[in-house]
Parts: sequence; structure tokens; C-alpha cells
Amino acid sequence: MVPTRHVPVRNYDIPALRELDVAHHLPAQSSYKLQADMGGSRIITHAKGSTVYDGEGHAILDGMAGLWCVNVGYGRPELVEVAARQMEELPYYNTFFRTATVPPIELAAKVAGLLGGNLKHVFFNNSGSESNDTVFRLVRTYWTMKGEPNRTIFISRHNAYHGSTVASASLGGMEYMHVQGGLPIPGIEHVMQPYLFGEAFGEDPEAFATRAANAIEERILAVGPENVAAFIGEPVQGAGGVIIPPPGYWQKVEAICRKYGILLVSDEVICGFGRLGEWFGFQHFGIRPDIVSMAKGLSSGYLPISATGVSSEIVDVLRASGDDFVHGYTYSGHPVCAAVALRNIQIIEDEHLVERTREDTGPYLAKAMAERLAPHPLVGEARSLGLIGAVEIVAEKGTNRRHGAGGQAGPIVRDACIARGLMVRAIRDSIVMSPPLVITHAEIDQLVDTIVAALDASADQLAALG
Repeated sequence: MVPTRHVPVRNYDIPALRELDVAHHLPAQSSYKLQADMGGSRIITHAKGSTVYDGEGHAILDGMAGLWCVNVGYGRPELVEVAARQMEELPYYNTFFRTATVPPIELAAKVAGLLGGNLKHVFFNNSGSESNDTVFRLVRTYWTMKGEPNRTIFISRHNAYHGSTVASASLGGMEYMHVQGGLPIPGIEHVMQPYLFGEAFGEDPEAFATRAANAIEERILAVGPENVAAFIGEPVQGAGGVIIPPPGYWQKVEAICRKYGILLVSDEVICGFGRLGEWFGFQHFGIRPDIVSMAKGLSSGYLPISATGVSSEIVDVLRASGDDFVHGYTYSGHPVCAAVALRNIQIIEDEHLVERTREDTGPYLAKAMAERLAPHPLVGEARSLGLIGAVEIVAEKGTNRRHGAGGQAGPIVRDACIARGLMVRAIRDSIVMSPPLVITHAEIDQLVDTIVAALDASADQLAALG
């Protein structure tokens, strides 16, 4: 499959931009040596629908929706128009001085309605990392105001991703992130992840769900229930490799939290706003969290905004204390970002993208993966839920044995996908995908067929790894 070419909308000097990229720009979560060795980054210049275009005119099907976020697709004039209109009316004002602007008030009410239940309050931030930093401070503040200041410990999972700030990276369970900066900070415990294929291959799913949930209870008891503040988890671990927990896992986790009076935090930064075929992942799994962090799909990435949904019980305690919650940002509740997020949600509603993901495109992706990827001799498992999925690459069919020392297969196949006009992400020995919710059946076919072609093309290189 040869990628198509497209004429850029503007006449950029791409070689000069790549030189400037190396000379001055430090990309996020990158090897700066590799950036320099490559002579600069691939320059993305424009996009439409589910496709992005680089400076050389290559069309690339965006199998990652940017970074798990462009749910409504690229090129939405409605979002441009609402941003411009809000900028003309009021481009910025803060929420520090007992003031608020119209868009964040309306957005908070809308998000609270989508969350449902007692999750009636919303605190705005700028990124998913900041949303989880807010969770960290809010939870500890709540327990102190409630008269239980010893409840400071968070329980999270190995290989979880909750952000890149000091607190959120500590909440996450990625050891390679902890190495940089002397993390995690004190008061965070990590337990096993519910990764059936990777850590319990061949085990009965129900038994594994019980074992993985019990690991949380065991850690609670080890550190003392009176010291535990909250458990935090992604409904589906995204950056960890699209780890879809076995049936019953989340119900067991919720029961454990209720048993010991621990707050349950659902990190919906990736799963929220339709990704799993419900507005939020916790709704798919049928649980009731006390706090919900969210970002990405909130604005489909058009402007930076995130939010933290909070239960009435927690807010009642904060209000009763009368003290300030001394936390927040210059751009918390930014009016332009909030206006765009509100319009983004309206697009998702008007086009029934949540229902479409649940009833149409999600099942279509699952069927295509089952029929064309799962049988491939290099694939150990092809799994998906809604419009998020993963392909496990193995050295021996019917096992979870990896090529070589492990961790090299994913990048090889990813690069072969990109060369064929598909952007996906490599996570160790897997290829993961999270396309825009507007993706078509034809584009899903292209996505799956390109991964198949990339696997075929990579076979000899993978075999050489051993």
C-alpha cells in the first residue's frame, strides 16, 4: 500500500522548519538525540476528518486520534467559529477573585449532567496531568477536613499512566518515568494491573479478575485501611497498552473501596467522551466513582482543557469547613477553551457519536480485527472495546512469547505502519489504536489491512530478533 500525497494548504519551507525543530524545539516525551539524528521531526501541516498530512504531502490515517483525543475529527469549522466568537466577546478572565465567566459555568453543568448520579461538581484544569494533580490535592484535603488526616495513601497500579507532572507521574505506575526526577513521591502504593494476556496467560478470566482485585485489598490491609485515601485507575489502561480488564474486575474493586471507606477515582482522560461507547468508561463497567478526571475528548484536542468531576459528598465537606481550597491555575475555566469544549460535546450529541461507537463502528472494528488480525501468525491477541484496541505481537502463535528480549517488536511494526500511511502507537510488543470517533467503515478497513501488511513486511526483521 503506497501512501497518497496531498498538496499542503500553505507553502511551508519544510527543510528550514526541521532545522529549527532541532535547533530550538524540545518535543514532549522524546529522545533529543534521535530528534537530532533524524534531522528533525516529521512536520504535520494540516488535517481533515480522520487524516493528517505532513509537509511532504503524505496522507496519514490517524489511528491514534492525535494523542487519544480528536474524537470529532479534524477540520471542524463549528469549533473554530465558537472560539473566534468567544475571543471577540471575552478572550480571558480568571476564576480566582470570586468571579466566573459564562462558558465554564455552562460547561460544568453540562459535564455534571453527563456524569450523572452525585457527580455534580466540576473543577477545571488545562491537561489530564493537572486533572490528576487536582485529584491528589483534593482527596488529601477532603480527608483532612473530614477529620481523618492520616488518610493520605493512594493505591494505583503498575503500568498505569496518570500524567507527567510530579504528582500524576507518581500516581502512574511506569517505572521508566519514576527513574527521572526521583519519583514516586511518598504515599503512593502500586499493585498488579489486570493484564490477562501479559501476566496471566491462560488463566481463567474470572479467577484472574478476583486475584487482581484482591491485590488491592491486600495492599490496603498491609498499609492499614485507616491510612488509605483513594484508589485510582483508568477503566481501560490506555498508554499502558490498552489493558482491558476481565469481566467483574471493576465491580470487585468498587466493592473493596466501599468496604474500607476509600474513595474511588476513575481516570477518564482517555476513556471519556465516547471512546468505549458510553460517555464515560465507568458507565460502561457499571460502577459509581467518587471523583472523575477527564481531558482529551472534552475538547477533542482543539484547545487545552481538562476537568475533575467531584461528588456532592466531597464538596459538602469542603463547604462545611469554610476554608479555601488553595489550588488552581491561571487558566482554570478558560472561557475560550470552555466554549469550544461545550460545542464539541454538542457535536458528539448531534452526530450520535457515542451511540455510533457502541452500536456500529466499535463492533465493526472488533469484527475486522477478529477476522483479519487475530488469525495472523504473528498475533497473539487482537482486542478492542469501542474504538480503542491493541494487537499483541508474539514469536509463537498460541503463546505470549515475545521476540528476542521483548519490547522491540512494537516499534518495528509501528514504523512499517507509518511508512504505509497509518499512524499507530507502539507500546512494548503491541500496536495500539484509538481512532477518531468519526472514522468510517472504509477507514477501519484501511487501518486493519495496513497493520496486516506491516506485520507481513516485518516478519523477517522480527524473526531475526529470535
